[in-house]
Amino acid sequence: MTTKGLMTICRLLGIALLLALPAIANADGHPLPMWQINGTSNRIYLLGSVHLLREQDHPLPAAIEAAYEDADTLIMELDMDDIDPVATQALINDLGMIKGGGTLSELMGADLYAEAAKIADEISIPLAMLSRTEPWLAAINIEQLILTRIGFDAQFGVESFLMSKAAIDHKEILGLETIEEQLGFLDRMSLDAQRSLLMQTLTESGDMENMMDELVAAWRHGDIEYLEENMLAEIQDYPELYEALVVARNRNWTKQIEALLSDDQDYLIIVGTLHLIGEDGVPNMLRELGTESAQMWQGE
Repeated sequence: MTTKGLMTICRLLGIALLLALPAIANADGHPLPMWQINGTSNRIYLLGSVHLLREQDHPLPAAIEAAYEDADTLIMELDMDDIDPVATQALINDLGMIKGGGTLSELMGADLYAEAAKIADEISIPLAMLSRTEPWLAAINIEQLILTRIGFDAQFGVESFLMSKAAIDHKEILGLETIEEQLGFLDRMSLDAQRSLLMQTLTESGDMENMMDELVAAWRHGDIEYLEENMLAEIQDYPELYEALVVARNRNWTKQIEALLSDDQDYLIIVGTLHLIGEDGVPNMLRELGTESAQMWQGE
């Protein structure tokens, strides 16, 4: 989940004591999109991710690198190093392509599709090329195309960057859910929710670069207030999307994280930043179960 509002869906101890203090502890640095939990005999770091970044967005904050070094195992939304690209593409085709000769325009309805086509033409999106895709997949393809145009790439994203380091360092990578589960959340959305997702994606594409600049700045500096007011609040306006793509998954992940607190390994868990903020964020869900976490700090 990586851009403003609904577009966040597609595509934020072994460390010095200072880094484990709450954000108010040091006025010379800034908070991070990362929380620390102390288990019985281990540490767990929760890192909010931007899945696609630009080369210019590196290096990552030093405290994130330090958390990586401290962790024995990385856990991501998906087990990234074990994904079969051929099988994944086949699954996307099976779930996201319209069966029986139907078209995107039919699923959208004549009036809404005409509006979508007009917006797509204004931002040079070849909507006709997506005529056989369901609205949720069309939205993802459009978002990725726009992000690529302005220099954002998965290879610079937090997950890919840390996955490359883990391969060199022989650190294990695990996943909180499968690709089948993740795509299933999108595919099971009602047609109305999918239409909303596609229209919002198109509407926001024209200002994507400015939104991404603001998002990356807020992410890097752990500006939770900005992220909640400008991004989380917008997706909350779409209750079905919010429940399916954020809340339900957070509940599932929280149970898995709770089970790690009695382990003897240290973990770095990396998920989309919006999963870690707000009342339904993982840190708050953990707090409701009696497990406290502290937002971490980058000293400067």
